[in-house]
Amino acid sequence: MRRLLALVSVVIFVDTLLFGALIPLVPGFADRFDLTKWEAGLLFGAYGAGAFAGGIPGGLLGGRIGPKRTVVVGLVLLGLTSIGFALVATPLAMGVARFGQGLASAVTWAGALAWLTAAAPRRRRGQLLGTAFGFAVLGAILGPTFGALAKLTDIRLSFATVGVVTLLLAVVASFAADAQVAPMSPGRLIAGLTDRAFIAGLWLTTLPALFFGVLDVLAPLTLHDAGYGAAAIAAVFLAAGVVETGLNPVVGRISDRRGRLLPIRVALAAAMVVGALLAVASRPAYLAVLIVAAAISFGSFYTPGMALISDRAEATGLPQSLGFGFMNTTWAFGAAIGPSLGGALAQVAGDAAPYLVCSALCAATLLALHGRGAGTVAPA
Repeated sequence: MRRLLALVSVVIFVDTLLFGALIPLVPGFADRFDLTKWEAGLLFGAYGAGAFAGGIPGGLLGGRIGPKRTVVVGLVLLGLTSIGFALVATPLAMGVARFGQGLASAVTWAGALAWLTAAAPRRRRGQLLGTAFGFAVLGAILGPTFGALAKLTDIRLSFATVGVVTLLLAVVASFAADAQVAPMSPGRLIAGLTDRAFIAGLWLTTLPALFFGVLDVLAPLTLHDAGYGAAAIAAVFLAAGVVETGLNPVVGRISDRRGRLLPIRVALAAAMVVGALLAVASRPAYLAVLIVAAAISFGSFYTPGMALISDRAEATGLPQSLGFGFMNTTWAFGAAIGPSLGGALAQVAGDAAPYLVCSALCAATLLALHGRGAGTVAPA
């Protein structure tokens, strides 16, 4: 179990490292190619768009060929597209490469999380998913650091190196033992997609992706305008991610013992407040503190949301790989529209507008969960 957890954690870490690497590079690309906020959002959101396209196909692939082979396929594709990103030199080509990285990421996530949950005892599912997702957060926070170092050294060489490492990781994964997967049937698919708790879990991974998508585009641009360099921007996001990394296993353990809804409600209430404060933050120092607060509040949705998806997939007979494939699709939807629409709305109405929209969505979600018992999401 420990070896599998380590392998899954490393795979997810590499995925999110590449996702976050663009954060400190966005201002430089915007200056270099004369991009508007909307265009910068499109470039950043291309990764999420690719994950949206690959989510369900990745889940179906996992159900057909098994989690291990799905992970290997995703890693090979991720390595090749990362090398491709290093070789291109136009915004359009970079966007296409980022799209490919996102698609590959969705495939690896579907296989990796299904692999882990197939081997994990249900009473520890939230904790193990929280640990793996902690490494995802670690990758996301070291991604900006990696991006900053790439800018200081050589961007092309840095991304090409990660691509080669990813291909080597695919070789390592190919020697691990596979896990048994449940056969797919139309009845199980319908049962999963009509289960309200399963749909709620999908939304609870979409919402923070949207919120983080807005934050990851607007916050670096604001800090850059205030005189923060790529290294300083990366340091802010690194501090936020370190906190979130340590928090996720704790949140997962609480969801195992107290039910999935308790940490979700607390996180939603906190996210409402943080979103409103982001809308009125006027000083870079305040914004830096709120980025850390956002990592705590927004990031606390993911682990109980993923555990809820896994629980309901198991209850309805939906293959875990397909359940996480749907999760990748809905997460990617938030990750794609967050930066693109958030950037467009900020360009028209100011940065406060998208933050307030996200805060309102958290309030509406908390209201929808008000009074709902934990019967379908009780402790394991």
